Amino acid sequence: MERKTTRELDAQALKAFTHPVRMRMYELLEEHGAATATMLAARIDENTGVTSYHLRQLAKHGLIVEVPEKSRGKERWWRAAGFSTDTDRFRKDPATAEAAEVLMAGIVRQRNTELLRWVEQSREASRDWIEATTHTRRSMRLNREHLAELGRRVQELIDALDDDEEGEHVVIHFDAFPLRRDHDG
Repeated sequence: MERKTTRELDAQALKAFTHPVRMRMYELLEEHGAATATMLAARIDENTGVTSYHLRQLAKHGLIVEVPEKSRGKERWWRAAGFSTDTDRFRKDPATAEAAEVLMAGIVRQRNTELLRWVEQSREASRDWIEATTHTRRSMRLNREHLAELGRRVQELIDALDDDEEGEHVVIHFDAFPLRRDHDG
């Protein structure tokens, strides 16, 4: 089993990634595995020139990588490379703040879509998979240091897992943030 390496996005990669077509293609590569420009064009209802261009941009920034064992002639196969990013760092920089906001909004939309899809599909899922699934929401008071420690520890748990080629595609969402309430109500 090959462990995916995860890289930290830099400012240029962040800006390149936040184009809507690129974000959607990356999401499809993550969810469905390797694909060609032609396959992605059919899935997002674009022409292959558009998808080829955007794939080259994603590859230029290391966000996707070619799958040489599948590529033949002009037909190139691509897979998501995996990345992480500290959006708060980018949100503080005026040069990248807008791209960071676009990324965060896209992540939230993707998570909602994935979770709602699971709610619908879970009616058909086996009891074993339903019992293995977890949804947790907890509200508690933490200081910044404890919140940061929680994030580090959860990330360590996720990073310690290896892909199981025989397993199901599973998505892991994790958010922990201060919930600021209006003081008026």
